[in-house]
Amino acid sequence: MASVAIQTIRKAYGNLEVIHGVSTDIDDGEFVVLVGPSGCGKSTLLRMIAGLEEISGGTISIGDRVVNDVPPKQRNIAMVFQNYALYPHMTVAQNMGFSLKLGGVEKTEIKRKVEEAAAILTLENLLDRYPAQLSGGQRQRVAMGRAIVRNPEVFLFDEPLSNLDAKLRVHMRAEIKELHQRLKTTTVYVTHDQVEAMTMADRIVVMRDGVIEQVGTPLELYDRPRNSFVAGFIGSPAMNFLPGTVADGRFTGPAGIAADAGRIRDGEVLCGVRPTRLRVVEGGAMAEVKVIEPTGEETQVIARLGTDDLTVLSNQRLALRPGDRIGVAIAPDSAHYFDPASGQRL
Repeated sequence: MASVAIQTIRKAYGNLEVIHGVSTDIDDGEFVVLVGPSGCGKSTLLRMIAGLEEISGGTISIGDRVVNDVPPKQRNIAMVFQNYALYPHMTVAQNMGFSLKLGGVEKTEIKRKVEEAAAILTLENLLDRYPAQLSGGQRQRVAMGRAIVRNPEVFLFDEPLSNLDAKLRVHMRAEIKELHQRLKTTTVYVTHDQVEAMTMADRIVVMRDGVIEQVGTPLELYDRPRNSFVAGFIGSPAMNFLPGTVADGRFTGPAGIAADAGRIRDGEVLCGVRPTRLRVVEGGAMAEVKVIEPTGEETQVIARLGTDDLTVLSNQRLALRPGDRIGVAIAPDSAHYFDPASGQRL
């Protein structure tokens, strides 16, 4: 195992720079998730750690070694791709042991390591099958097994669950997290799915447009987002943003919705409220119901408040229909305030 140090990394394609001086440290044994919208640079950064993309500036270190000019196969990393990248003409066992074979490892040692990895991933009964005979989840486990047998210092995952259905994604999410807890190998995981990031990461790196917006534990990012972008990206359903003004410690927004603003300076602000922190109450600011989404335990309501849409997530089974008028209020001590121009937290 090893730490990973990323220092002022830049990546440019000709005159187009896509990674702008990114710096972050990943501790030995840590599970760090790079998250952000499509095109933010997270996969490019992962590929630079792997050595699959050249570095335009800065340094990447794995352990005590700067690896800028080290070929991928000599970095002692293992990468799991989105499309599994399995050889269709090889069995599961042959796929898992292929990198060891290329490295000149003896057949008996390859067999031992493959069987050990298969036991960890419950693939023992599938070793003689070919990829075409496997389900999507089984193929993903084979790809993970191929990484495990190499006993790398760092695991790199590039959106490994995006091709799976929702139920299987939840299952595989738990498997990957359990695998990390067992092996304790430093892991860098890329996803655009913030639910994956929240449930799997020790720390999350939120990226946008080739820069890092914030780094922290899942709850740090959820409870204290540095800016409105992080606040809106982390959390599902997404945070509501209500424009309004603060005067004498009180926020007033669309349709008269109000909240305590504490020591926030007077003036125009952007108020952020999680859907779970909005209440349907008598005497609240009046909103018109647009969409009702019952999920059994919860009811999600999308309503129009003034000229703004907002999402309310209630643990009650609300008997509502589109067009109904409801009162909405912000729960105490739950509002976040941001500068409307810069988006920075106030």
